[in-house]
Amino acid sequence: MEQEKAKPNRLYQVWKGSNKFLCGGRLIFGPDVASLFLSTFLVAGPAIAFCIRIFLIIRQRIIENKDAIPWYSVLTVGIVLTVLDMLLLFLTSCRDPGIISRNTTPPECDETVEINTPSMEWVNGRTPHLKLPRTKDVVVNGHTVKMKYCDTCLLYRPPRASHCSICNNCVQRFDHHCPWVGQCIGIRNYRFFYMFVSTSTILCIYVFVVSWVNIVNILRRKDKLWKAMSGDILSAILIVYCFITFWFVGGLTVFHFYLISTNQTTYENFRYRYDRKENPYNRGTIKNLKEVLFSKIPPSMVNFRAYVQEDEIMVMDKMDPNLAGSIASSMEKTDEEMEDKFAENSSASLPEILQNLEFVGIENNMKQQEENERYDSSPFLFSAEQELQISPIKVGGRTEENEIEQHVENEKSDSSSVLFSAEQELESVIISPSYMGEMQRRNMMKQHLIKP
Repeated sequence: MEQEKAKPNRLYQVWKGSNKFLCGGRLIFGPDVASLFLSTFLVAGPAIAFCIRIFLIIRQRIIENKDAIPWYSVLTVGIVLTVLDMLLLFLTSCRDPGIISRNTTPPECDETVEINTPSMEWVNGRTPHLKLPRTKDVVVNGHTVKMKYCDTCLLYRPPRASHCSICNNCVQRFDHHCPWVGQCIGIRNYRFFYMFVSTSTILCIYVFVVSWVNIVNILRRKDKLWKAMSGDILSAILIVYCFITFWFVGGLTVFHFYLISTNQTTYENFRYRYDRKENPYNRGTIKNLKEVLFSKIPPSMVNFRAYVQEDEIMVMDKMDPNLAGSIASSMEKTDEEMEDKFAENSSASLPEILQNLEFVGIENNMKQQEENERYDSSPFLFSAEQELQISPIKVGGRTEENEIEQHVENEKSDSSSVLFSAEQELESVIISPSYMGEMQRRNMMKQHLIKP
């Protein structure tokens, strides 16, 4: 039975940011999404309590046969504002704020500058031969704007984009990371964020006014304020709560309206980006409001539900977000430097290249090879030297060096005698035929003289 092929992963399953995904990657939250439950309680709790209080007033007026129609409209407005506020909070928190897709490799070589300047640095040790400038200049509305290089996402961030250290993503038109909604505020959810803050301010004012009206109606029947508030404790609590909350959400509404009218972001404003130079994005209050609140929201740059190939997963696994900007180990750096040196100076001779290497192992191997060749060329002379390679053995606290030296001398004398005898044999083999011929000639002459 063949094994079934593993189902390919989607991008959100291997995404190296700190985001949390729900519904198959359709909903995108920040790492601090738990704070969303607190914000929901702070908004929905008082609003629901207010609606319950209005419902009780309507019921009481019906029992007393009084006109309750105006209170129906009060309850309807309260419910609409509460639902709208919760919907805007949800859209702000679960929407892609404008995350920029990461690169799996650094920019191409044609985008780099080969001149070695102090503003250029290595790219994370991934491409040691490649140096990139930390910033690149682009022209926006006639003004020069710098784009910074992101070591984590391996790209030059577009103008007004920034890398969020909490979500570990580069975000278009990054405004800030809001802990109350647990999400970055960027180009794709800033509009919903501002509408959420504005609606919360309106809801606070509405609940405060209606609750105060209830206290005033009770005060007409009672002379003292404390007695009136004790008669409607829930309304008194809502008045105090809304009064405190108003200064927070109301202040945010006014501050962000100023940012929108001047076409700034919170990140730029806190860094005093345009205090000493002109804002290249400011086109007037009307156009700025239209651009931020009424323009078309750009589509998401990342399809988190797209399937990812296995090779892409391996590349993304090597790119750990927590190791962004990490430095290679000293051994890896040394290897990379040696490779670069060899690549840049490929015409260098071999001894020059090997000057930076360690020759301990190489020299030992070469010496061993030379000794072996010597032994092969004259086995009789060097047979005793091979015996010297054996480590001396200690016997009774003394080594056998004297015995070994005597053994070497005996071996040398034996080898010399063997060589001498061999030479004699060779000479006998060569000289004997001529010697025998001379003896035969003399015998013949002797016989010839003796013969009558």
